[in-house]
Amino acid sequence: MYYKINVKTFIRVPPSNFGKDTRNIILNILNEQFQNYISERLGIVIGVLDVQETGEGVIIPGDGAAYHETKFTLLTFKPEVQEIVLGNVSEITDFGAFLDLGAIEGMIHVSQTMDDFVSFSKSNVLTGKESKKVLKVNDKCRARIIAVSFKDLANPKVGLTMRQPFLGAINWIEEEIKSNSKVIEEKQSKK
Repeated sequence: MYYKINVKTFIRVPPSNFGKDTRNIILNILNEQFQNYISERLGIVIGVLDVQETGEGVIIPGDGAAYHETKFTLLTFKPEVQEIVLGNVSEITDFGAFLDLGAIEGMIHVSQTMDDFVSFSKSNVLTGKESKKVLKVNDKCRARIIAVSFKDLANPKVGLTMRQPFLGAINWIEEEIKSNSKVIEEKQSKK
């Protein structure tokens, strides 16, 4: 899920930036500090949205830089278990598929792609034996997050499933909706 988080901290502005627009300097410093920043508490920081307040700078003896109390807003993505996500298949392997969620990639193990025996072809396609459903690169899919790990902060992991109703490739879902609509119409016509 995406979050806007308000943060308050002190930002060090080096003397070489004195006399320049303090708010813009602080925004640039914050963007550098939070570029590629990942934590279990915040998730994946997408960027700094804005700087709301900058206090008067305080110079610490022996440093020469000014420290400004600053309030700013971060945009973050923190994947949460049970959350439904939408993404595009970025890669297919013999053990599953990778779904590009925007801020991060999630992995769908081959056993979690569909309720069917799944085979992998050398053309990087997963195919259901009975259902004949096909999953390939660039397919738009809906999945549910079933596992999140921030054990390695440089490379967080997101596990996904598509083995539930109204999950999977968008064309599968559209077919499922049409099929369910026909069943409902048939039941109503029998009444």
